[in-house]
Amino acid sequence: MKTRITELLGIEHPIIQAAMSWASSNAALVIAVSNAGGMGVLGAGPMRPEDFRTCLADIKAGTAKPFGVNIPLNGARAAELLDIAYEARIPVMVASQGGPREHLARFRAIGTKWLHVVASLEHALKAEAAGVDALVVDGAEAGGHPPPSEVTTLVLVRRVVRSTRLAVVASGGVADGAGIAALLALGAEAVQLGTRFIATPEAGVHPAYKQAVLDAAVDGSTLVARGSMPVRQLKNAFTEKYEAAERAGASPEELAAMFKAASLRQAALEGDVAWGKLEAGQSAGLIEDIVPAGELVRRLAAELDAARHRLASL
Repeated sequence: MKTRITELLGIEHPIIQAAMSWASSNAALVIAVSNAGGMGVLGAGPMRPEDFRTCLADIKAGTAKPFGVNIPLNGARAAELLDIAYEARIPVMVASQGGPREHLARFRAIGTKWLHVVASLEHALKAEAAGVDALVVDGAEAGGHPPPSEVTTLVLVRRVVRSTRLAVVASGGVADGAGIAALLALGAEAVQLGTRFIATPEAGVHPAYKQAVLDAAVDGSTLVARGSMPVRQLKNAFTEKYEAAERAGASPEELAAMFKAASLRQAALEGDVAWGKLEAGQSAGLIEDIVPAGELVRRLAAELDAARHRLASL
């Protein structure tokens, strides 16, 4: 399949593995996805600079295909990570949580394509005005940090597609090829999947985390910290305690302290799936097996093809 995104990035399938702290902060997942014809994305956010540099070298040794790097631009180590990414001549930047304008000229000079993650029409238009190459649009179903507005992928992606000239990668609520076909029908040029790639051997999270994704029902996730910077995660003891405190009228300071006491690392690396932040999207309710990442990309592409043929036959 050829779309503006596959042509822009030089990939075979309109399938992008989302950057996920810890889960995709390793070379193995990125290499597997890219070698299968999608685009793997390294989640650099939680990485130490020296580990980031080593991981980039490992990815380049493991694949000649395009891959992406995600750097949260408002992170404490963002400047150093950006310098390392520049030195490594990364092919694709998938940036988030900050303005891209001041960085674009430097990366464009070395041929890097810049995709910017947005969760509202306002930020999409700002990113377009700044000069990015394409947009990744996150809807409310997505894991991690979906839009505070809670506008769904179905609506937000369509609104952005109708309002910008840029190619759009849709993200949120997809775990199979039928979902990819649905978002392409909205006008997206590719689809980003995160939670589905947690359920792979290559994802760098604790087995208990992967099992929690498999066990999740379609209503098994919730938004924590609505009204500030919400996180979508699977329901567990932490979310129950937090939401009970909200209902009881806890102060913002009390809620902030409770929120800070739990971490993604706690769940992802230590396997504390009761009290850690089990970041995952609503699509967890559609996931039933752990599949090698390369095999998963090929399966998604086959499911997408089947969905296209089904629609063509109607």
